[in-house]
Amino acid sequence: MATKLDKTLKREIDVDGKAYMLAISPEGLKLTEKGRRKGQELSWKGLLNGQSAAPSAAGAGVEAEAEAAAEE
Repeated sequence: MATKLDKTLKREIDVDGKAYMLAISPEGLKLTEKGRRKGQELSWKGLLNGQSAAPSAAGAGVEAEAEAAAEE
């Protein structure tokens, strides 16, 4: 028998040498770069309906490019 998800679980994962935090909650999933607050969110209903985080991920890529240009 599976355990019901009634509170948020947080786990650290490593993707291409960068640390990320994955939060799994009754509302859905949230993936953020470790040490940051903003990240990609996906509700369970959105996942079941085939919705992905791609549009917001594209916006995050633009923000990252802007930050990199500002640092130069």
